[in-house]
Amino acid sequence: MSAVRVLVGTRKGAFVLTADGKRKDWEVSGPHFPGWEIYHVAGSPADPDRLWASQSGGWFGQVVQRSDDGGSTWAPVGNEFAYVGEPGTHQWYDGTPHPWEFARVWHLEPSRTDPDSVLAGVEDAALFRSTDGGASWAELPGLRGHGSGPAWQPGAGGMCLHTIVVDPRDEARMHVAISAAGVFRTEDAGQTWHPANKGLVSEGIPDGDAEVGHCVHNLAIHPSRPDTLFMQKHWDVMRSDDAGATWHDIGGDLPTDFGFPVDVHAHEPDTVYVVPITSDSEHFPPEGKLRVYRSRTGGNEWEPLTNGLPQDHCYVNVLRDAMAVDALDDCGVYVGTTGGQVYASPDGGDSWAPIVRDLPAVLSVEVQTLS
Repeated sequence: MSAVRVLVGTRKGAFVLTADGKRKDWEVSGPHFPGWEIYHVAGSPADPDRLWASQSGGWFGQVVQRSDDGGSTWAPVGNEFAYVGEPGTHQWYDGTPHPWEFARVWHLEPSRTDPDSVLAGVEDAALFRSTDGGASWAELPGLRGHGSGPAWQPGAGGMCLHTIVVDPRDEARMHVAISAAGVFRTEDAGQTWHPANKGLVSEGIPDGDAEVGHCVHNLAIHPSRPDTLFMQKHWDVMRSDDAGATWHDIGGDLPTDFGFPVDVHAHEPDTVYVVPITSDSEHFPPEGKLRVYRSRTGGNEWEPLTNGLPQDHCYVNVLRDAMAVDALDDCGVYVGTTGGQVYASPDGGDSWAPIVRDLPAVLSVEVQTLS
């Protein structure tokens, strides 16, 4: 029977939740790295026992951890994230130059085919790759070398490269999202990059055709249709049907189009999920009701999913990496909250139940479907 492993990163450690294909009874392992901020935990599609974790702390800096036994044991791996050449500068809020710095790893994206290969999106925004199981890391300098790097500015959470979307047909083709610069695309494994922000409109940018400066919160694709991308932006839910060359608004009848995560049903490329919150200053659900919204038409028409979710005095948030789906026949959807709950729906969002409660604030949720 198939099983699922849910990987949870929190403000105070990592947790590994496992269940069989019925997804009713869950075993909880953790906290791993107690007391540390775990920005992201990710599993290798090429080896179900290979896990990666981004461990960060104000006192001791950034550590990347690796497990080769499904999360039972962990060991730190090489943590030399050296910028190629001089780090350079980027633009600060007031327009003055600010030195490029390394603060943390926001997102880890393991290769689909090679368990020793993994990408890391970092703050200040840059992209790194390891091809030796994390022992060493090298920057892909073409991204910052695109020419627009000095004009990038930080979003409220920092200037972070937080999302990496790799084309399942060709790992040389990928999109990354940076707050607050926008989306960039490469066709040659990161040697050269191009902005992919046409159609985005952002407050405070006088030029409607500006190549950079957009605060993108997350991206998602479906493996069967990787030229279609979905975006949750700082205001606006967007869609592209030409691999990011152009974007159009699909917020439709959402109660608000501000939020952080976006994901796509494992088997239905037009079924999309978002979690709206009230505004950029009120990071909690509208009316204090936690609702995941689903569109079965690829956007514009949305339905609230509430069965099993708190609908009274709920003021949690769901952060950008804290929603995921599994690949079982009845696609499961998972969301983690800043209140420390992880909710699971084994039926595509129709019904929900907490699979663990009272964790530290959840920063990320990823799911592995196991044979």
